[in-house]
Amino acid sequence: MLRGMSNQPANVGGQAVIEGVMMRSPRCLTVAVRRRNQAIVLMEQPWVSRVPEWARKVPFLRGAVVLFESMRNGYGALRFSADQFEQDLPEEERGAVTEGEGSSGMAARLGIVMSIGLMVALPKLLAWGAGHVFAGGLTMGDPRFHILAGAFKLLIVIGMMLSMRQTQEMYRVFQYHGAEHKAIAVHEAGLPLTTENARRFSTRHARCGTTFLMVVVLVSVGVLATVLPAILPHSSGFLTMLASIALSIPLLPPIAGVAYELQRLGARYADHPLAQVFLAPGYLVQRITTAEPTDDQVEVAMVALARALAREAEESAAPAAVSAAPVVQTFPSFAAFAAGR
Repeated sequence: MLRGMSNQPANVGGQAVIEGVMMRSPRCLTVAVRRRNQAIVLMEQPWVSRVPEWARKVPFLRGAVVLFESMRNGYGALRFSADQFEQDLPEEERGAVTEGEGSSGMAARLGIVMSIGLMVALPKLLAWGAGHVFAGGLTMGDPRFHILAGAFKLLIVIGMMLSMRQTQEMYRVFQYHGAEHKAIAVHEAGLPLTTENARRFSTRHARCGTTFLMVVVLVSVGVLATVLPAILPHSSGFLTMLASIALSIPLLPPIAGVAYELQRLGARYADHPLAQVFLAPGYLVQRITTAEPTDDQVEVAMVALARALAREAEESAAPAAVSAAPVVQTFPSFAAFAAGR
């Protein structure tokens, strides 16, 4: 099964989770997690978009749609991996990792608010303060304000990633991120899904979410430097800065849409010298958010990918015959999965 699935044409993306990897093909989603006893728990389920198909095909609109759906998929996969991780903890420590549906929804909303604060409000506040300290105040029409805000945004993002990498738990997540990239690279190269083949590939990937985030930061500088001066010309006061934060929030979906199209174009022509220059900032930051995985971590990514591709083929052949409910299986080892047991 592992040798046969790598020739499937399905487009697959993924995400690292706690001690595992999530993979999504056009019509299914899988999550594979390694337990402490080395068993691999595999969850698979059909995936259906909540967004109309036409919206997922419109250029510049589809970027915001992909971002929304990726966040939804990611939260679900993280909940599943956290539940599996918790089962290996001492009983007195259980309950601190996983959350109920209500509290996880609250955490998701809180995460969005915090992201807006860190990625929108804080960089502008820092740029406004730096402008007053070093330049006597910068107006919304001054390109230096937007360049400063973009620079602070980059520093905040990179600083957070570097701090997360220092913890053992997050470093292992970054290793699984590298394993996800390697597994997808093997599939895209049309090679059998084996750890030996995975070792040949880098942990970086042109379609990585880290690269997307870097493109968003760069695009936001250009968009905000164009739009805000037209709405708030020659203004530099604190209230103007607060107004710029409020105006920046509804611009996030268009910014994501533009960034998605640019990254998609860059990934399509990733071998072209110009595309390599464009993707270089994302590749550099991927050195932080990915780490060289161990073979057993790559095995987990291979399980999630192989099953996603197999289920995609099953959905194409006979959709009615495939379970519409999530299916969870446990394999004592990677060899057992590969043997089809």
